[in-house]
Amino acid sequence: MHSIVAVIVVASLAFVGTMFDNFFAFAAQLLVTDRGRYRRVSWAQALGIAMLLLISSGVGSLLAPIPTRWVGLLAIAPWALALHAWRHRSGPVHEQFRRGAFTTFTVTLALGGDNLAVWIPLLRASGTVASAGTIVVFFVWEIIFIGTAQRIVSHPRIVTWGAAHARAFIPWIYLALGVLVLVECGTFR
Repeated sequence: MHSIVAVIVVASLAFVGTMFDNFFAFAAQLLVTDRGRYRRVSWAQALGIAMLLLISSGVGSLLAPIPTRWVGLLAIAPWALALHAWRHRSGPVHEQFRRGAFTTFTVTLALGGDNLAVWIPLLRASGTVASAGTIVVFFVWEIIFIGTAQRIVSHPRIVTWGAAHARAFIPWIYLALGVLVLVECGTFR
């Protein structure tokens, strides 16, 4: 049984770590979106995250017959993402030209591979109470995520810098998230 503090810390690390790239993509999306559509676009982003969380919970439930320690071997997924991010860290930055709720929803899902790679084993390793706590923590972080993205849009240089330099941090974040998966699943106990 996890303590509440451990659930909050682990869920926060999992959410913030996997949403690092999504944050700058969402902020860039807001840069090309009319301010009057922010609410709709923000709801689309939140719906995309809810969908990823639902998929993670469902797949985690399907993995119930597999011992949790073995599920920890799914840490290979964030490590593979780290390798991919490391190899592509110096490529061109893609500008956002499309805007709207549908685009935001699909971009959120498209960038959700790392979320699934971390959230599935995390939710599988947690009991019902810890999973519920994790979902609540994700909900709070999603509110912070959307609010912060909406505020930094008034500083386009921050968004541009983040989009250009976030790729330098991503491989290290994925490596750390893989270790988090191993620890939470108790793979090396």
